[in-house]
This record gives sequence, C-alpha cells and structure tokens, in this order.
Amino acid sequence: MSSPVPHTQLETVSHAGTVLTVVASEYEANVVVEAKDAVADGVVALVLREAHGRLLPAWEPGAHVDLVLEGAPTRQYSLCGDPADRSAYRLGVLREPQSRGGSMRVHDRLGVGDRVRVRGPRNHFPLAPAERYLFVAGGIGITPLLTMVAAAEVSGTPWSLVYGGRSRASMAFLPELKGYGDRVTVCPQDEVGLLDLDGLLADPAPGTAVYCCGPEPLLAAIEQRCAPWPSGSLHVERFSPRPQAENAPQRSFVVELASSGLSLTVPADRSILEVVEQAGVGVLSSCSEGTCGTCETAVLEGVPDHRDAVLDEVERAANDCLMICVSRSCTDRLVLEL
Repeated sequence: MSSPVPHTQLETVSHAGTVLTVVASEYEANVVVEAKDAVADGVVALVLREAHGRLLPAWEPGAHVDLVLEGAPTRQYSLCGDPADRSAYRLGVLREPQSRGGSMRVHDRLGVGDRVRVRGPRNHFPLAPAERYLFVAGGIGITPLLTMVAAAEVSGTPWSLVYGGRSRASMAFLPELKGYGDRVTVCPQDEVGLLDLDGLLADPAPGTAVYCCGPEPLLAAIEQRCAPWPSGSLHVERFSPRPQAENAPQRSFVVELASSGLSLTVPADRSILEVVEQAGVGVLSSCSEGTCGTCETAVLEGVPDHRDAVLDEVERAANDCLMICVSRSCTDRLVLEL
C-alpha cells in the first residue's frame, strides 16, 4: 500500500504590490467505515480505512483526528486503536444530544460502507517519558488513555488507571481493560460515588506523570488537586472550550503578520482568525473554539492571552504560540508568523 499524501491548501495574498502565496498542508482523505460497534450505552467504536487501501499517517498515543461529516460540524475524536496498524483508525464516539450534532449523525446515520473524510492526525496530548504514570479517565475520556496504557505496558513503565463513569453499562472498552488486572480501578458512580481525587492526589509524587481526560468538572478538580505537584506533572485534554473568567477582557489590539507584511486591527468582538482570513491570508482551522489545535500559530513578539483548551501551563508560559481562533493579546501588539 502506498503512503499518505497531505492535503495542500494554497492561498494567494496581494499587498502593497507584493503577491504572496501561503502554503499549508495537512493530511486529509476519504475513508470507509469498515466497522461500527456498540461498546457501551451511548458509545460506538468506528473502524475507518482509507478508501483506496492506502496506508494512513502514523500516529502516537494521545493523537486525534477531525471527522468531517457532510451536513454536520467537524468534530475531533481521539484515536484509540493500535498505532502500529496504519491500515485503519479506530475512534470512540459518545452520543451527545446537547452537542453540535456531529455525534448524533455518527450514531443515527453513519453506517458500515459509508464514506467520510478524516483530517489529521494531530497530537497535543503526547505521552511524555516518566518514571511512572497515573491515568485518570472520566467517561469517553478513556479513549486517548487506552493507547497510553498499552504504550506504558510495552515500555515496562509502572502505571495505574482509575476510570470513572455513570455506570458500568456506560463505560466503554471495559473488556479490553480487564486483562490489566488490578492496575485498573473501575469506579462506576452508581456503585461507589465520585472518584476519590483527594485520596488519589493528596501527596505529590515526583517522577509521576498524571494524565487525565474527561468532562470539565473532573478536569477542573484534577487541576486543583495537582496544583501543589511538581510543575509539568499534570497533562489534561479537553474536547470542549476551556471555561473563561466572566471578566476576561475583550479589547482591540493589532496583529502584525511577519510573512505577509500586513498589520491588522482585531476588534473586541472578532477573533484573530476571522480578521486574518478576511485579509486573505490562508490559515488551516477546524473547530473555531480552541480545542483541536489546527490553527496553532507561532508568536514572534508580544504576549498572548491564551484562551484555548490545548496548551498546558508550561506551554502557555513559553508564550511562543497561540490558537488564533479564540486567544487574544495581553499587549497592544502581537507579531505572528503568518
């Protein structure tokens, strides 16, 4: 099978007599739904293969792809199959009636043999080397952690997983996790209540990397409990926008695009992405809510006001990139590599 070819996006910008062509590329292709199986109440697992039998791009634990569905918003889903198997991708999809409609379309209308498009993969939740791992999953947040657990097992690194959910019936992939024995603690809320985070995280453990994915209340609680831990210990992934403070400033500022030679004003009621696109500069973007990482852009000067759900605290403190769909500027001027 041949190797994947990235999708290339070309945009031509004309400014002050200079014509600039911006080239951005990311893999995008049609895939066929080979299998669709219920793996818990309200959760299906999809197996996707490239429509012409080509190999899919390589990926590592923590990666996700965009699932592009006709007539529904593009959504991001974690890869939860075997990274060594480039012939197929596996995704776990939770039915979310209150979402923008992508998961409902997957559950109600997408069938075996149907074609969809995938874009990516991207990884803003990589498994960093550590002396030991503590994985904490809430509900569908188990999907990126499945491959992390497998990778830790192969590497021989000590690990444990605490997995919470509403009920056993709603918790996906339990049969796969059963083989790991007592290193996996299953905590259905209707049987044991909420996860005992105080007991789990009370004592900071140098050398231990904590990885958590799940609903916002769980992530917020984990962040609070891990505040006394060594910097960089906690790694979380969000698939919904990070809550913003009610008094988060909304003011105008200037962005200078170093490669395009443009200086643009970003009004208080518009995003950097909107202003940049209106100026004719091609930027790859997807979610427009700061969760997918597609629009990550390098910062050359100025201090970003990070409002995404992608970067961790160490990455934010570096101030060398931002997600232009939601983030803004703490300074009056921001110079971007666009």
